[in-house]
Amino acid sequence: MKLKRRRKLVKYTDILDQPIRFNPFVFSRMFILWAILGLIGGLISGLYWIVLMLLTEFLGGYEGWLVIPVMAISGLLAGLIIYFIGDPGEMQLIVNNIRFNKGKLDPKNNPSMILSSLLCVASGGSLGPESPLVQVTGSTGSWMGKILRLKGEELRSLSIAGMASGFTALFGAPLGGSLFSLEILHHKHAVEYYQAIIPALVASGFSYIIFAIIVQLGLGPMWNLPAYEMETFFDFGWAFFFAVIATVVGWGFIFCTKFFKNLFGKLKTPIYIKTLIGGILLGTIAFYIPLTRYFSHFEINELLQENGTVQFLIGVLIFKIIAIAITVTSGWRGGFIIPLFFCGTALGLLIHTIFPSISLSLTIVSCMAAINACVTRTPMSTTILLATLTGFTYFIPILFASLTGYFLAPKIPFIGAQMKEEELNEVKKNL
Repeated sequence: MKLKRRRKLVKYTDILDQPIRFNPFVFSRMFILWAILGLIGGLISGLYWIVLMLLTEFLGGYEGWLVIPVMAISGLLAGLIIYFIGDPGEMQLIVNNIRFNKGKLDPKNNPSMILSSLLCVASGGSLGPESPLVQVTGSTGSWMGKILRLKGEELRSLSIAGMASGFTALFGAPLGGSLFSLEILHHKHAVEYYQAIIPALVASGFSYIIFAIIVQLGLGPMWNLPAYEMETFFDFGWAFFFAVIATVVGWGFIFCTKFFKNLFGKLKTPIYIKTLIGGILLGTIAFYIPLTRYFSHFEINELLQENGTVQFLIGVLIFKIIAIAITVTSGWRGGFIIPLFFCGTALGLLIHTIFPSISLSLTIVSCMAAINACVTRTPMSTTILLATLTGFTYFIPILFASLTGYFLAPKIPFIGAQMKEEELNEVKKNL
């Protein structure tokens, strides 16, 4: 017994001899970099949002038939900026650079992206600021990594953390924004770069705080859906059924976009002519159906309050899809996630007129989730984003709908860079 006690005593003294060490991860250099990047991302996003709202208020003062020349001139100016300052690219370029260019996002075209996207979004284009913010904040992370001579996964993680900070700021959803920045980069059924989830979460958290302070962002849901209480397990079946319908609409959006892409591709003219034509078409649609104008951040609540007829909802849905497709393919800059949520809302309201006994919230959220997951291939982040943005706290029906849209999506992704490199090369050969 005495020998055992002596051994224990020696063991305890050895432990006490060891110096007390703080957690090296929390106080590491990389954590500080992620936090600084989040603060910068929140500041960039907040300033961008303030300028966007001021410009939107100014351009929004032109109504009626004046919306057509306003959007045409805005499209022309945006095209001239891209033509003379530089082409900032689109989401596909971001995904390509993260996957195939070691995570390097070039910030040299950020001025072009900021100026052109402000004009496109503020004048009423059917694309939102999420894509420009993701590119600017992501390239800021890449720039920081280059200055500090980071390489490999450290550099890629910093770029992804920057992307997450920009996306989170707009939606006010740190977890959803972080997952989206990873999930948008996936191929097949695998989420890539999951090792960057902690950097993305840290940057998103700090970005959210700064953005919320600058724009006085509230903590509640962004869109006001009626309260939902799950009554029976049949709700999961309804969520699946509505998601199938929404996925069909998602396919329609993809084919509509390809149609206009081929149409604008045949025009052998400078980009500013294409953006001018796009502005005229978008202005004409907005003149006849004003709800199709803008990227739908505020218009979703307007649509929810509108007591629209079946004919009205069908018109809004069809022409909003056309407006998004024209905006994407004519050279206008922005992101299509919130506009897709608007399409899901319109479809959900339309279906609810046919099945009025089913919960309106369940119908709308199922359609929003499925159409977005079908187009962007992001079922996990879509589920969390919608739960945050709508206050729909029952995750499982949203997840059912998101997975339905994901697995019923076209084999070739809408964002071509989401394919494997060899598959991407194969498609390019066949074109």
